[in-house]
Amino acid sequence: MKNQKQTIRKIVSVLNNADEDGGFWLPNIQRPFVWSEDQICKLFDSIMREYPISTLLIWKTTSTIRHRKFIDNWNSSLRLSDFYVPEDSKKKCLVLDGQQRLQSLYIGLCGSFEGKELCFDVLSGDLSAPDEIKYKFKFCYAAEIMFPWVKFKDLIFTTKKKREMLDNLKTSAGRPLSEKEQNKLDDHLDIIDRTFKMDEAVTYQELDSIDNPALYKEDDVVEVFIRANSGGTKLGKSDLLFSLLSSSWEEADKKMEVLLDSLNTHGFEFDRDFVLKTCLVLIGQGAKYEVEKFRKEGVRESIEAKWNEIAGAIQAVLDFVREKTFIQCDKALPSYNVLVPLVYLRYQYEDSWKKAKDVDTYLLRCLLGGAFSGVPDNIIDALVKKLTETKTFDVNEIFSVIRTQNRSLEVPEERFWQMGYGSSTIHLLFNVWYRSFNYTPAYLNNMPQIDHVFPQSILKDIKVLNPETNRMIMKYDASRRNQLANCMLLSREENGAGGKSDMPPEEWFPKRIAEEGPDYLKKHLIPPDEALWKIDRFEDFIVARRKLIQERFKSLIVPAVKAKI
Repeated sequence: MKNQKQTIRKIVSVLNNADEDGGFWLPNIQRPFVWSEDQICKLFDSIMREYPISTLLIWKTTSTIRHRKFIDNWNSSLRLSDFYVPEDSKKKCLVLDGQQRLQSLYIGLCGSFEGKELCFDVLSGDLSAPDEIKYKFKFCYAAEIMFPWVKFKDLIFTTKKKREMLDNLKTSAGRPLSEKEQNKLDDHLDIIDRTFKMDEAVTYQELDSIDNPALYKEDDVVEVFIRANSGGTKLGKSDLLFSLLSSSWEEADKKMEVLLDSLNTHGFEFDRDFVLKTCLVLIGQGAKYEVEKFRKEGVRESIEAKWNEIAGAIQAVLDFVREKTFIQCDKALPSYNVLVPLVYLRYQYEDSWKKAKDVDTYLLRCLLGGAFSGVPDNIIDALVKKLTETKTFDVNEIFSVIRTQNRSLEVPEERFWQMGYGSSTIHLLFNVWYRSFNYTPAYLNNMPQIDHVFPQSILKDIKVLNPETNRMIMKYDASRRNQLANCMLLSREENGAGGKSDMPPEEWFPKRIAEEGPDYLKKHLIPPDEALWKIDRFEDFIVARRKLIQERFKSLIVPAVKAKI
């Protein structure tokens, strides 16, 4: 393994440049670029302060490895597949460790971030709180760039002499500069020349498969990549597992990208972890999610060979859930793992899946009861075993298996009333409650919103005297303001500009009844006694509404056991 050094300006010129000893590229096993504007700016501040940049890891090879270009003009809508380059057997250098740093340098010096270019405050240089930044950088649109901010790339890639650059900067100031400011300009140009153009600040270790083809084979390089990236937080488990899968399957990344785009079209957030875990279950490897399984002979090959069937089963189950059950959005699905047994049934026994009944009951009881919370590997394996034995979906047998795993399917009364504003299950509960709401979040931006019946702003203003401190305090704390009986579901239009906002119920309900009729109260389980809608009857309203809610969900709630006297 050889150590090499280069200046930053030189290393950036090598990226995507096949004429520079094959050029530097990214292997497709690398995850997407994830650094923020702030992280990029801090990197440039560190370089200006002559802090060391960690060593990079490069693989020199002529193998026909799938790879892609570094991104110059980055934006959040980009797809990695747009940056693929044709595979060839020419010499190339693939970056195994250091992508985020090199990509940041490339964006800052050669491109843009969301249409903005990296700018440097040429009069900075003093430490400033809270992040102890010394040299100030930020991304700016062209029209926003005004002295003392200048495009940083113009200071790096220039043929002008230092004296000419200083004169240009002084002119752009539009005012006389103090001697201290002029000294700063002079010092900063010296620092930039030294840190970006003269010092060999970038060190990289080179795995040379051209001169040592027997020492660094492709499988060895994948292992090096995993070990290099598993020591910290740079990669998640899905990145590591996917690197193994994609190392032997050319279309893995594109197939995964297409599937996730399709699954998430309607406002869900499925990720590679869910898909890879499901793959393991469907090909008989169990639900435990670990690297060793992807190293086993035949596992990666099975996933590749059966991908279309696997992807089809996942998509079919999600389509069913969206169209036939109460789950309309990501917020109403607190655990995606509850879907894995259903995908297994659809994948292995499609006819049984078509005849399955009570799937909505299964989802509701499991999700509200938290049956798949924590680490659900054992329960998934147990359900898969039962489905394999029976080859059918019998909700009673499914529930029996779940209970043998000491998992709950019931909602204790105390926990039910804790499903208030901000809880992880209130959207699920409201999706059941408000079955008539019809919306497609990703297309119509029409996500229903949880709102307070009695507005928080009004309840916060109600004060009572604390007899212990003799001071006025809020009568209703957050738990009482946010309780389930003070929550309702409103459409985006109802809760938007000109909608409910902070309107008290004694004004809001008559307005809605006039437009929608008395059924509006029934839909929201609102006590019809108008006297209870007044702010001074808040507590009476909560008692009355809890009774209506409890009656509506009595089949789900396990009553609290009263202590014996």
